[in-house]
Amino acid sequence: MPRSKEIPEELRKKVIEIHQSGKGYKAISKAVGIQRTTVRAIIHKWRKLGTVANLPRSGRPPKITPRVRRRLIQEVTKDPQKTSKELQASLASVKVSVHDSTIRKVLAKGGIHGRVPRRKPLLSKKNTKDRLTFAKRYLDYPQDFWRNILWTDESKIDLFGRCTARYIWRKNGTAFDKKNIMPTVKHGGGSVMVWGCFAASGPGQLTVIDGIMNSGVYQKILKDNVRPSVRALKLKRSWIMQQDNDPKHTSKSTSEWLKKNKMKVLEWPSQSPDLNPIEMLWSDLKRAVHARRPSNMADLKRFCKEEWAKIPPQRCERLITNYRKRFDFSYRCQRWPNSLLGSGGNYFFT
Repeated sequence: MPRSKEIPEELRKKVIEIHQSGKGYKAISKAVGIQRTTVRAIIHKWRKLGTVANLPRSGRPPKITPRVRRRLIQEVTKDPQKTSKELQASLASVKVSVHDSTIRKVLAKGGIHGRVPRRKPLLSKKNTKDRLTFAKRYLDYPQDFWRNILWTDESKIDLFGRCTARYIWRKNGTAFDKKNIMPTVKHGGGSVMVWGCFAASGPGQLTVIDGIMNSGVYQKILKDNVRPSVRALKLKRSWIMQQDNDPKHTSKSTSEWLKKNKMKVLEWPSQSPDLNPIEMLWSDLKRAVHARRPSNMADLKRFCKEEWAKIPPQRCERLITNYRKRFDFSYRCQRWPNSLLGSGGNYFFT
């Protein structure tokens, strides 16, 4: 809130004169027309320091008072997407004029920083309920159960894509030197869609999808890659295949094909890309492929297969070993969110 005007020194001296004549706070307040709390503060300062004059200060008094600071924190807590410009306008409406950078500094001192929001799937109440039901069902399954699952998924890899921010070292004035720029191509310059699988024992087969994938193409991919991967990864006879709920995966013809070929599929809730640990491997693959800078589609396809084969089994092992722990943590976040505030948030179910 805005500060009140400073009491003139002559008026402060008058307060002391009336006080010395024996008048009380209430009488002085009526006589000079200022609040009793202000009268009391003036008298307290005079008793302690022997003066009512302004003493030397360490610097300019801050415009952001503790009350204004609390207002800012309340606003961003209620609506984290408010910009510093919007907060600036909000303060201007109560006659507090500060630069938007001042607002950011004040919030930073309160432990609130501007961050890029995490992107999560948009979930309906039904999606959330299905995910929680899934967690309840599989929460207490032993680690051996997760080790015997063949995780599958598809992903698109751009020819000139960028999966992470990159930095360079350069001198001032050399920003546009050829060696210091990152070439870009409209629409990524082309891309490939790949299907891959892995288990706790390591990466399985990866295949490049030619053309548009429909149910028939998907069934052929499964026929050519699933059982060879199961044998190579030495899964037990009770192995289970995981796939998401893409229409091609759950179509009537695919369901009949899976049943005919005796492939057991893990029940999977809708809108759950973050439940599949293969997402971590896709990030690893894209980073490794882009580091090799493929110049054409043939290179891109070859690099994808080569880098997928290079994924160490230890990486796959860690993903599955930690899967159940994160699964358990996320379940507790969903059931008792207030008891886990500050612990990293709900990873799977929000």
